[in-house]
Amino acid sequence: MTYDLIVIGSGPGGYVAAIRASQLGMKVAIVEKSELGGVCLNWGCIPTKALLKSAQVFEYIQHAADYGIQVQGADADFGAIVKRSREVANGMSKGVQFLMKKNKIDIHQGFGKLLTRSKVEVDSDGKKSTLEAKHIILATGARERQLPNLPIDGKKIIGYHEAMVLPELPKSMIIVGSGAIGSEFAYFYNAMGTEVKLVEFLPNIVPNEDEEVSKALEKSYKKQGIQVMTNSSVEKVDTSGKTCKVTIKTSKGEELHECDVVLSAVGIQTNLESIGLEAVGVKTDKGKVLVDDYYQTNVSGVYAIGDIVKGPALAHVASAEGIICVEKIAGHHPEPLDYNNIPGCTYCSPEIASVGYTEKGAKEAGYDIKVGKFPFSASGKASAAGAKDGFVKVIFDAKYGEFLGAHMIGANVTEMIAEVVAARKLETTGHEIIKTVHPHPTMSEAVMEAAAAAYGEVIHL
Repeated sequence: MTYDLIVIGSGPGGYVAAIRASQLGMKVAIVEKSELGGVCLNWGCIPTKALLKSAQVFEYIQHAADYGIQVQGADADFGAIVKRSREVANGMSKGVQFLMKKNKIDIHQGFGKLLTRSKVEVDSDGKKSTLEAKHIILATGARERQLPNLPIDGKKIIGYHEAMVLPELPKSMIIVGSGAIGSEFAYFYNAMGTEVKLVEFLPNIVPNEDEEVSKALEKSYKKQGIQVMTNSSVEKVDTSGKTCKVTIKTSKGEELHECDVVLSAVGIQTNLESIGLEAVGVKTDKGKVLVDDYYQTNVSGVYAIGDIVKGPALAHVASAEGIICVEKIAGHHPEPLDYNNIPGCTYCSPEIASVGYTEKGAKEAGYDIKVGKFPFSASGKASAAGAKDGFVKVIFDAKYGEFLGAHMIGANVTEMIAEVVAARKLETTGHEIIKTVHPHPTMSEAVMEAAAAAYGEVIHL
């Protein structure tokens, strides 16, 4: 079968690229070995947010008295919570199926492999077929990374996949790695009633975030009852008994901890094996496919997007890359993606959202900076909502007022960061943010107030 474009992988990079290509008049096929929507829709972004929402509702009920409401005997039905999460994911996957049909995109179920620069073999349980296209986009994504001393067995040592569908709530859990996945599951399982220990090799949890945000989350987690262990590493896990005996190396020496389940959340590994890269001559470096600004590989007609190329492994990055890639193929003139203006969000409680330079990063880049910070404890909306934890921190170039970065921790901040991303895209200055009238009372006022604080004009502090 012949197409204008074949996309291998239907995650948020692949399916978005396919839809945009169809809109631009191309005949498109997608090859997918598993569920439409990839990890994000089925085993990542979407189902985890459903779990986190259940945890948040449970916490609201437990603290209902703080809002003047009396609730008796509320219990969390763990099985029902997991079931709801799976239903949400399935609904989203069906939504992608509808979009494929609407945009007349052919779906070929099976494992896709490059045969040549224009041919793809699809292996569907041993039954092989060949597709042909002038352009092929690789969007094969990534899977959880496994450490040699932490082999995932799916029962006692688990990854994010198993963490979403455990048959019953564990009494205790050690989570290895405090990035977005580890931190989100730490909040979820602690809220459900599991005793949680969060182990991070680096000095701060959520280590990619601004240091003040990391410290604030650690303080909040400790208040919630999560034991946080930084500058620590899991050396080995003995799973031979009924429980897991975990040897953790700390600054004070080795300690032995016991738990029901160990969750490995130590990052991801790209899916590059067996997809024909070597046969066709596609160049890679350190587990990433090498591409230009428009995602063309060194082989004409073969492109790569998403987790398998440089840049942060985020769903919205993959989608943006897919759109840029197919628009370039179609003869348009898209702007290359600005990787310094990509928002990052962690959906624990309190939420974290950030974009651009951290304070440390801006200084290291040689900027003379102005920093403003506004705590939610001074926000009327946050007080009314009972969500006074956290702050908004903004960073500007002192010379020109350029908006260098923003870092937020608090309730609903993942919905607030887009303002800063748009402002930075439009090259907005600190003074323009101060003079942009924000609605009152809202959490988003904190962005304006933080900008005012940077210039010594803050009103409500």
